[in-house]
Amino acid sequence: KSGLDPGGAWHAWGMACLKAGNLSSAREKFNRCLKPPMDLNQLNHGSRLVQDVIQYLEATVKPILIADDDYFATLRELEATLRTRSLSLEMMCEGKIQHNSYYQECLFYLHSYGTNLAIISFYMRHDCMREALLHLLNKESPPEVFIEGIFIPSYESGKLHMLENLLETIDPGLESWGVYLIAACKYLQRKNYYHILYELQQFMKDHVRAAMTCIRFFTHGAKSYTELGGKQTWLLKIKDHLKVYLQEVSRSAGRKKMAFTFRKKMSATDVSRHINTVDLQMEVTKFLHQCESSGASQMTGSSLPTLFGNNNMKMDVACKVILEGKNIEEGFGIAFRVLQDFQLEATEVYSKVAKQLVKQQKYSEIRQLLKCVNESGVAAKNDGDNIILNCLNEFKNIPAEDLDNLIQDMDSDENKIQAYVMCNKLRSAYLVSVRQEKARAVQLVQHVRQLAESSGDDVVKAICAQWL
Repeated sequence: KSGLDPGGAWHAWGMACLKAGNLSSAREKFNRCLKPPMDLNQLNHGSRLVQDVIQYLEATVKPILIADDDYFATLRELEATLRTRSLSLEMMCEGKIQHNSYYQECLFYLHSYGTNLAIISFYMRHDCMREALLHLLNKESPPEVFIEGIFIPSYESGKLHMLENLLETIDPGLESWGVYLIAACKYLQRKNYYHILYELQQFMKDHVRAAMTCIRFFTHGAKSYTELGGKQTWLLKIKDHLKVYLQEVSRSAGRKKMAFTFRKKMSATDVSRHINTVDLQMEVTKFLHQCESSGASQMTGSSLPTLFGNNNMKMDVACKVILEGKNIEEGFGIAFRVLQDFQLEATEVYSKVAKQLVKQQKYSEIRQLLKCVNESGVAAKNDGDNIILNCLNEFKNIPAEDLDNLIQDMDSDENKIQAYVMCNKLRSAYLVSVRQEKARAVQLVQHVRQLAESSGDDVVKAICAQWL
């Protein structure tokens, strides 16, 4: 008469029927106020009203120790309590819930009015992980339901191995779980739970991704190569994963079937290249670890370069290796292989090293670097000269004698002239210019005279004018 929503009254009446143990009557009352969710895959446990019903039923079914209050229990409730008690042991052991009328009632309400997540969570609460997984598959629920309802509860309660075993039992190839497992990996990565991630990737036999996780274990948080020296077992694990992957690829190459669709793929040449990178990183690690231990290490940077980074980082590794040995020659071989293997810009690296040596005032070692570059057999004609020219931006800091020695080491007269001009040594530039073939000499001397005029060097200007 008053036009109020009768839902609340039906719900209260239904709860009263439940408490009286009249299950069929309760169903009828609840049918008038409970509605199934619009989207069964929403990430919640359905309406509050349904949750109240389930909560009551689950609480009723738990074995109750006889207390004074039980004297006032109705016969029907006592009967239910006794029935529950006799079944509780069986339930606990097998984790099975089919035999109990109250649990059957829970499932009736969950299937009629609950979400997939609510059903799966119910199964998980009562140690029915297999049923939870089968429900997930049958309903083709999205990965979020798997993560929220099954995966998180499994690893939080230490049952990850049990979950893995069940996944394998239901589908030995794991194909039907692919989308769920990949989602679980992404979730773990977002959470920075790399140890659980690595464990899962090994279970999935996803060797390429497992190798990538090992790279993170190797590089993450290390501040020195001494630290990396202690983490070399990860490098061995990377190699193991990649080798196993190569074996699997060659085994499945004969078969036409597209196997392992959810596992990361990589061409055999790429995998071999990565194995080569790991070998080289091991060599670099051993070498730099030794240098740091012997106290030879000079460089300190904010981040520690490894060969697993981008090309700039790889170039930093090459620089570090050349600079940190007892002398330039000691690390040059390893650095040269890094440059060759990754096809890096060698001159840029050598120039960086030379600039660093200028800062450290090791001018004789710049000459040693040039010797190594020339003897490497792949240096272009002007490489040595370019390295020196790149250093000369710092010429103000280089003592005159060392500066002369460096410029004298250059191969091309044109480059020597350019170097002398850069360092404001116009008289020396003039002396090299006049030794050139006549027409070119005239051009060069004219250029030197112009520079002398603009810098106010009357002596050199006069000499040039006289020669011309």
